[in-house]
Amino acid sequence: MAQFKSKIIIIGSGPAGYTAGIYAARAGFNPLLVSGFQKGGQLTITTDVENFPGFPEPISGPQLMERMYQQAVSLGVKVIEDHITEVDFSASPFTLISEQHSYQADSVIIATGATAKWLGLPNEEKYRGFGVSGCATCDGFFYRNRHVAVVGGGNTAAEEALYLSNIAASVTLIHRRNELRADKILQNRLFNHPKINIEWDSVITDVIGTDEPKSMTGVIIKNLKTDNIRELKADGLFVAIGHKPNTEIFKSVLELDKDGYIVTAPGSCQTSVQGVFAAGDVKDSVYRQAITAAGSGCQAFLEAERFLQQSS
Repeated sequence: MAQFKSKIIIIGSGPAGYTAGIYAARAGFNPLLVSGFQKGGQLTITTDVENFPGFPEPISGPQLMERMYQQAVSLGVKVIEDHITEVDFSASPFTLISEQHSYQADSVIIATGATAKWLGLPNEEKYRGFGVSGCATCDGFFYRNRHVAVVGGGNTAAEEALYLSNIAASVTLIHRRNELRADKILQNRLFNHPKINIEWDSVITDVIGTDEPKSMTGVIIKNLKTDNIRELKADGLFVAIGHKPNTEIFKSVLELDKDGYIVTAPGSCQTSVQGVFAAGDVKDSVYRQAITAAGSGCQAFLEAERFLQQSS
């Protein structure tokens, strides 16, 4: 098993991870960045990004992450495509283990982000990839001029619905409440779009479809106010109900909140273990924006740098 050593190792390759790496490289730390399974993080399944400063024209999520990656590498960040499965923060240097390698670091920045939640319906997994999707950017192409549904009420659901409206014949947004959490500008776009219909106060109780060929044909909707249950015909269902922080391997070694997010000191990226820092969506259940993740990546490095200086 190959072993890598570095003063700073960054786990995760989204905006937080790349920003931490960029700052660490420019400060001469020669950081290692372990990318994880989803190189580039959640932005790689995001459509046009209009709110990241420096881009007067919209840029796609994958393009933005590729630029961050190229910038990090050009400055000297060593990016390793690997997935950490175990950590030991009981003593310094800290130890990180993957299936193929082991790593040692004097300071660790965790930027593992979060992943999409699923509904947990009886047939949801059965039709995943056969109509059920968590990524409109990835799969929307297959639903050109067809009828699709999106479930959720936040920015992700609104963005998915708007993206799909450019491809599909119709989009039905299904939300369990009678108002959305999405930004007002996105809500206005939804309400004024002729292809988008909203099912308020409603939940999906199951996905239906055929076995031969294996294909989703619709969803069962229940209105929470009237208890009315009906079938909505749809060729695709895009689940956009939020995210779960990727903190499974840190459960026994770091303090987490009730939802699994890493707890950090107020106004800081410092975790419950000195020398271990968290940045981005893995610790942020409120903002969850690319720009706030990037900002916390910068903050995490500056705190890690201070820690290393004081420890030497």
